[in-house]
Amino acid sequence: MSRGSGGYDRHITIFSPEGRLYQVEYAFKAVKAAGITSIAVRGKDSVCFVTQKKVTDKLIDPTSVTHMFKITKQIGVLVTGQLADAKSQVQKARSEAAEFRFKYGYEMPVDFLAKVLADQAQVYTQHAYMRPLAVIPILIGIDEERGPQLYKVDPAGYYVGYKATSAGAKDQEAENYLEKKFKGNPQYSFDEAVQMAITALQSVLSEDFKPSQIEVGVVRDDAQKAFRVLTNSEVEEHLTAISERD
Repeated sequence: MSRGSGGYDRHITIFSPEGRLYQVEYAFKAVKAAGITSIAVRGKDSVCFVTQKKVTDKLIDPTSVTHMFKITKQIGVLVTGQLADAKSQVQKARSEAAEFRFKYGYEMPVDFLAKVLADQAQVYTQHAYMRPLAVIPILIGIDEERGPQLYKVDPAGYYVGYKATSAGAKDQEAENYLEKKFKGNPQYSFDEAVQMAITALQSVLSEDFKPSQIEVGVVRDDAQKAFRVLTNSEVEEHLTAISERD
């Protein structure tokens, strides 16, 4: 129990006199406590996200560590926060997307999947026998009518579309950086969007990355519109282009 909460953080269903739900606030803090910062950027014909890749033990196989998951062929999700909770939410997302395709005969739109995950997160704030998931999913995909789409869902069950966004330990610093870069509503190409996301992460964390230290997921508005995670060699090309430009 934190000081000043007056016992109102014991149950998720009880508001404090100030109108706060402490357990939901603690879920946001748990996301930051994971020590990972993620950034997503939407371009004119693509959308991408980038996050840190931390391997905590030398005996762990690095190829088995990821925060990026394919939900459908065209939708990818980057989950920032507690990885165990992330796996649960990814499983839910895949199940809902598969059921939607079976029922309606076409792929689930990105915004609808964000709504489904947000609805689930919001229900978890209402019942005493549940707890909020300590994760913030960022969803990307290409909508057939509206083009590149970028959505973020928080532990309180709020979701909205973004031009660019961030999550995790240094999300506020990242958003301040992105706000400056998106003045005038620029339309970034694929390479510009990817390099913008990587540059923002490097700037916020004040370090230069090796390809093995970050993950980059992308969806392009081409014939396939498929989500994929860039290989180390592709990430290396973007890092080299950034260093040469600077």
